Amino acid sequence: SENSLESLVSIGNICRSPIAEAVFRKLVTDEKLEHKWRTDSAAVSDWNVGRFPDSRALSCLRNHGIETAHKARQITKEDFQTFDYILCMDESNLRDLNRKSNQVKDCKAKIELLGSYDPQKQLIIEDPYYGNEKDFFFVYEQCLRCCKAFLEKYH
Repeated sequence: SENSLESLVSIGNICRSPIAEAVFRKLVTDEKLEHKWRTDSAAVSDWNVGRFPDSRALSCLRNHGIETAHKARQITKEDFQTFDYILCMDESNLRDLNRKSNQVKDCKAKIELLGSYDPQKQLIIEDPYYGNEKDFFFVYEQCLRCCKAFLEKYH
């Protein structure tokens, strides 16, 4: 069956999750596995719906040769029913997602912390919004390690 990944769900879908989505999409493309994965990202809240990612997230991705055209959206009931995996950034994401998924009949998504795949055991991917360029780079590195490990496990 076709695997699908909702790459990182975060609160606003403008910093961490678009980075994770773009990183995973590039990994999948490099491995020639695009036909097997449907990758997206979404927010738990509706704060930033329709907005492009934070300019620091875009610049961090660009520095690593990755482009993204993602616009923030909020997670939907259908996401829980169609995606195989919903990977999130931190404990509050996890709590909110589990709560939302309990209201969805036939939820098939496995909801996990992306950080649970980190070989360096950094479980939480901290929000870099109030930080600086270095914090965005750190998030990128974490997402890269986790997405690689996740892909190795499931492809």
